[in-house]
Amino acid sequence: MNIRIVKFGMAGLLAMTYSIASWAESLGQFANHTDVGAVKHAGKVVYDPAQQTYKISASGKNMWGAEDQLHYAFNQIAGDFIVQAQVAFEGEGVDPHRKIGWNVRSSLDTASPNINTAIHGDGLVSLQFRETSGGETDQYPMQIKAANVIQLERRGDTYIFSAAKKGEPFQITSVSHVKLGEKVYVGLALTAHNADVVETAIASNVRITIPAAKDFKPYKDYIGSNLEILDLTTGNSRIVFRAPDSIQAPNWTHDGKSLIYNSNGLLYNFDIASGKPTVINTGYAKYNNNDHVLSWDGKQIGISSHVKEDSNNSTLYTLPIKGSSKPVQINATGAGHSYLHGFSPDDKKLVFTGQRNGTFNIFTIDLKTKKETQLTTSPALDDGAEYTPDGKYIYFNSNRTGLMQLWRMLADGSKQEQLTFDNHNNWFPHVSPDGKKIVFLSYMTDIDPNEHPFYRHVYLREMPIDGGEAKIIAYVYGGQGTINVPSWSPDGTKIAFVSNTKM
Repeated sequence: MNIRIVKFGMAGLLAMTYSIASWAESLGQFANHTDVGAVKHAGKVVYDPAQQTYKISASGKNMWGAEDQLHYAFNQIAGDFIVQAQVAFEGEGVDPHRKIGWNVRSSLDTASPNINTAIHGDGLVSLQFRETSGGETDQYPMQIKAANVIQLERRGDTYIFSAAKKGEPFQITSVSHVKLGEKVYVGLALTAHNADVVETAIASNVRITIPAAKDFKPYKDYIGSNLEILDLTTGNSRIVFRAPDSIQAPNWTHDGKSLIYNSNGLLYNFDIASGKPTVINTGYAKYNNNDHVLSWDGKQIGISSHVKEDSNNSTLYTLPIKGSSKPVQINATGAGHSYLHGFSPDDKKLVFTGQRNGTFNIFTIDLKTKKETQLTTSPALDDGAEYTPDGKYIYFNSNRTGLMQLWRMLADGSKQEQLTFDNHNNWFPHVSPDGKKIVFLSYMTDIDPNEHPFYRHVYLREMPIDGGEAKIIAYVYGGQGTINVPSWSPDGTKIAFVSNTKM
């Protein structure tokens, strides 16, 4: 559900996109790399543009004490940032204290004040810091061992280190007394902890994010977007398209060749092979929100669109997948907000979130008769409804028990049961093509359970279809628009989603 929609100039997105091909020139998202300190053996960085991974090799006696020896892939960044990577050492190594991590430095001098998120070869995880040039290094050890997902966020002079074993929630520590300056060096650092040898590590899922301003105004102040494809087998996610403004809610066409997303009130077909988007003709429906879905036969697309840019009513339409100048309006304009979430597997009904009599509940509407049927009657917020492939169940999210949690019911609305009971706000359950799993979006508890805002730290999680333990499949800076719509690839091996950063 997306209550407000803003339309910008149509030329903006197509004229101002960012080429992923430019990353192939050597260092991907990094501007440079260098050895720091008097290492005996030169280090190097090899970037794989196909997988968007980095192979870093380094010598160096240590990153500790009064000086450092390491190899460093870096950028210079002023202000706040969030950097994240999944890291793994190659081989068993020589010294158990070889380490890799995000390193923030005042300079490239060996004795520079710095902050380091240290992942050691023996599993030790710590936030290390040198407060003054040439001063001693101190650390805050963490309870977690053998973490492989590391994130470092700067908020002013506070540096927040988050670490996890892939699939588990972050554990967090921070430091605020180390002053490194406004513009700093930020990058991945590797040291062998042995001056005579060279160690190697692989970094994947590398994300360098400039977050939204603290005082940004939702649905007015947009930042850039990354369109990503996550391989569920390898856990590796690739950015396939970048835009300087808001793109949202990708779903996969049934031939597996394209992603459909919305931006600036319009729908776009993004050709994966060519990396190019084209506008889908939706006729007079030019104020579309991020609630578009494809029919099960792949021939139709359903949309939710405001009749006018400033209209308070979102209305349902259908049209051919290739577009049409005359979309078919499904429900009455004045019926109240209607936010689409799916077709029934026989393509005879739509399931949607409807605002009727002051509350949001789950409804279906018959495409032939236009008759609405109310399935839930909760005074709380029910949203995100989606059929299972066999048509037996409808999955949805509801905050009727406090936090937003996942639920399901039989297709006629009976036997409503809660599936998640954790301390997250869980939204938008999307059922896998084989009907065995669901992927969904999880916010932390620092948001209103009625809302799914932009530009927050969120998890994408996967869970068995009948409930049970959920594992994290992606650690994302995003939220609204990240995964609002069904976004499984047709073969069930991949997920498409959107992350965000200033560009």
